[in-house]
Amino acid sequence: MNYFETEFINYKNNELFIENIKASELIKQFGTPLYVYSKNHFINQYKKFDNAFSEIDHQIFYAMKSNFNLSVINTFVKLGSGVDVNSEGELFRALKTGIETSKIILTGVGKTKDEIRLGLEKKVLMIKAESEEEVELINKIASEKNLVAPVALRVNPDVDAKTHPYISTGLSKNKFGIDSATALSIYRRRNQYKHIQFTGIDMHIGSQITTIEPFVEAISKMSELYFTLLDEGLKLNHFDVGGGIGVQYNNESSFTIEEFAERTIPLFKRLDCKILFEPGRYLTANGGVLLTEVLYNKQNGEKRFVIVDAAMNDLLRPAIYQAYHHIQPIIKYEGRNDIVADIVGPVCETGDYFARDRKIAQTLSGEFLAIMSSGAYGMTMASNYNARRRPAEILVDENKVIVVRSRETFEHLLWDEKVF
Repeated sequence: MNYFETEFINYKNNELFIENIKASELIKQFGTPLYVYSKNHFINQYKKFDNAFSEIDHQIFYAMKSNFNLSVINTFVKLGSGVDVNSEGELFRALKTGIETSKIILTGVGKTKDEIRLGLEKKVLMIKAESEEEVELINKIASEKNLVAPVALRVNPDVDAKTHPYISTGLSKNKFGIDSATALSIYRRRNQYKHIQFTGIDMHIGSQITTIEPFVEAISKMSELYFTLLDEGLKLNHFDVGGGIGVQYNNESSFTIEEFAERTIPLFKRLDCKILFEPGRYLTANGGVLLTEVLYNKQNGEKRFVIVDAAMNDLLRPAIYQAYHHIQPIIKYEGRNDIVADIVGPVCETGDYFARDRKIAQTLSGEFLAIMSSGAYGMTMASNYNARRRPAEILVDENKVIVVRSRETFEHLLWDEKVF
């Protein structure tokens, strides 16, 4: 079988290491299922992204929906990143890092009145509006507070990102954003909104995009709108590209951040404004692994199953997106044959699987597997289905091991719940 390795998560003498720490040692200390993150992977990815666009005025806003652990957020904040928050809860988490509120963007297709009020009270950099009714509501709430709200419109450029339909957000049939004609109409009627200052134009066409062309098409379309507004007297402060840059989970032929910059910087240089980016998956996905114990090997007729102690409630992506995550043993044993099996969890759902008909090295009961590329959309989508406790999260920094979130207890599951 093939083994998936990165600069900071790789095999040394046939044992899987996260930076300088053996996966087996972490399992002995903290048990499984267990999320483990490489801090230096996060740092390296951020610096690569930042350096790629060094010749233009830009700002990165970490999309914390990919991984909202406080220590992960803080890693990027310390590097100078802003944060893209998508809810009141994410804003609450971001503020716990001590980030300046002027480096927070409040996004989301369905913001509540309370979320809008909180964003205004905290003086976030901008509120990203996704419908005309939302613009009207922001104006009303800002009026009640005698404030001027900084607002950008998320415009839907109707571009096919060629990704999984559940994470495509830039087509007119998707719920996200405002179509270009309506956005232009809102910008032109800006004087109607006495308590709004339109500060920018935003897009986000999808997630896990592995070709540059959809970005180039969308940026070009959005630039036309930018120049139309400029000609009509509206000078915008920023142009927000969103996120969506794909990473390698398997054998995707994705582009590098340097290639992305080379293609897009000439487009950005035409614009007289700051360029904003909202990467999430790109920064975190391949910096995390989910470690799990093999409970049983099972044969049903011709079908083989490897049953592990992690489940869909710990990592949901394979169940809802049919997403690929490479799965490999934490120790390469000599003389083991490869098998073809489904790797499944213990939850009471047929959809509780991590891989189907996957070629994998034979692993015995009581041994351990690593589910790779689990640093994004892992714990953020985890649940307590079947009354299962969510895993602990560990951050590794070279030789240091930090418990950044302990494993839930059963008492956590009963918090504020009563028998009546």
